[in-house]
Amino acid sequence: MGGTVLAGGLGASPAVAKPRRGPATYVLVHGTHSAGAFYMPIARELTLRGHRVVMMDQPLHGAEAFVPESYQRQDLQAMAVEPSPLKHLGLDDYEARVTGIVRRAARNGPVVLVGHSLGGVSVSRVGNTVPHLLHHICYMAAFCPSRALPTADACTAAPENTNAVSPVELTVGDPDQLGVLRLNFRTGDSRALALLKEMICADYPDADFRRILTGMQTDEPIAAYAGRAVGRAGSWGRIPRTYMRFGKDRTIATALQDRMIAEADALTPGNRFRVHNFPEASHVGPLDPASVTEVLDTLAA
Repeated sequence: MGGTVLAGGLGASPAVAKPRRGPATYVLVHGTHSAGAFYMPIARELTLRGHRVVMMDQPLHGAEAFVPESYQRQDLQAMAVEPSPLKHLGLDDYEARVTGIVRRAARNGPVVLVGHSLGGVSVSRVGNTVPHLLHHICYMAAFCPSRALPTADACTAAPENTNAVSPVELTVGDPDQLGVLRLNFRTGDSRALALLKEMICADYPDADFRRILTGMQTDEPIAAYAGRAVGRAGSWGRIPRTYMRFGKDRTIATALQDRMIAEADALTPGNRFRVHNFPEASHVGPLDPASVTEVLDTLAA
């Protein structure tokens, strides 16, 4: 039987036992300022097709989310200086959380690891660490760093991403002082909302855009963007991989997606990305999850 789980602190777990053959488990890794619940529409569809699904939360996200007191009050002056516990998190913490969940899931059968946006750096790291536990990896409009672009920061700064929309002008406080990139998703400023919608889902109705904003959280550690996450040919490079290319993404520009795909394929020409194009999709993907689910469903084979 399939099943869906929202996983928070499952990373701390005992060593994995010898895997058993069974239905695939999809481990879904969310992107920046997000949470496992982002995947709910996709997870529901995968579960109805008989798969097991884990919509995991990175540390201090989702079920563990830190909500600044000043954010609740919409006191922007206080919000600019309120300390964040996410300041102490980095990509090692994210990798450890995902690896722990993959180890537990692999006890029961094949694991398909999927990352959206910033979640791609965790996918690459985990692919280096436990390639033998991964049946397939999938990047959904996600960062896939390379030797030339070794971090999410480097990918974002690449010339191929020049036309992307940046949230920098919406930052609350000094990221270097706070240790996090802090954004105010409860803003009522029409200009800020227009920029956020362009970044996230320009093609969505306003009501759906507002729904997505309610699931976003203020803080993301800057160390997660700066952590090196280059897939190695002898480990990550041996895992079958898929890239979902979103053609109207304004956060990770399509030209950057193409460069990341090309550089990965150059590293392992014998194991290239299987690329699926979604030409009308913005950064969060199609509003109707059916087309994305169709692709994901094939990855368990």
